Amino acid sequence: MKNYGLIGKSLGHSFSKSFFENHFEKNNISGSYKNIELESIEEFKAVRDFFDGFNVTIPYKQAIIPFLDDLTAEATTIGAVNIIQCRDGKLIGHNSDAFGFHQSIKPFLTNLHERAIVLGTGGASKAVEFVLRRIGLDVIFISRNPSTENEFSYDELNKHMLNACKIIVNTTPVGTYPNIDDCISFPFEFLTEDHLVVDLIYNPAKTKFLKSAEENNATIMNGETMLKQQALKSYQIWNAE
Repeated sequence: MKNYGLIGKSLGHSFSKSFFENHFEKNNISGSYKNIELESIEEFKAVRDFFDGFNVTIPYKQAIIPFLDDLTAEATTIGAVNIIQCRDGKLIGHNSDAFGFHQSIKPFLTNLHERAIVLGTGGASKAVEFVLRRIGLDVIFISRNPSTENEFSYDELNKHMLNACKIIVNTTPVGTYPNIDDCISFPFEFLTEDHLVVDLIYNPAKTKFLKSAEENNATIMNGETMLKQQALKSYQIWNAE
């Protein structure tokens, strides 16, 4: 039996364990999947040798990189890792968030989608930016602590920005179970039926953020499809020769 696990800090919201357990059972695979909650990324050293592959989630997608032996070209470009492959005694960092996000968003793209606003600047935002730029969209970021010319604060969000940017992607954990009443400060009144609003959160299925976007006529999508796509990609990577 092979052992896999999810590295994070607080994993009560995660569906990954149940997803993989169901996948193993349905496909008659001998494997286990565990949640590995670490108070500090330094604790990874104590568990790294007991598993055959890992997923990585908030807040460690960037912090894990110094503990790895190598990165794929895509993970290097994105600057974040959500899969660790154990191969020939080495730990190799991959990023399937980009693959999962691209697969999930493809059916919703229209010729109105030329620019995007990404809420948050953590590890998940890097994969989202990678995909959006690769398909030709301009991207700006909203951050609690803007630090570059392409980053703006939440109180700078306005009608002009939302008129210009028809895709909005929340990559922050705000509103994740159990904090389902939390919501980012956002001018929902400037959304229209031409907007696609994506929240990478999948638990709950419809966050307060998505509910408010839907009430203002936007098309909405949560992160469940992305989770499933990147999870299946994880298993392929763990077992690649």
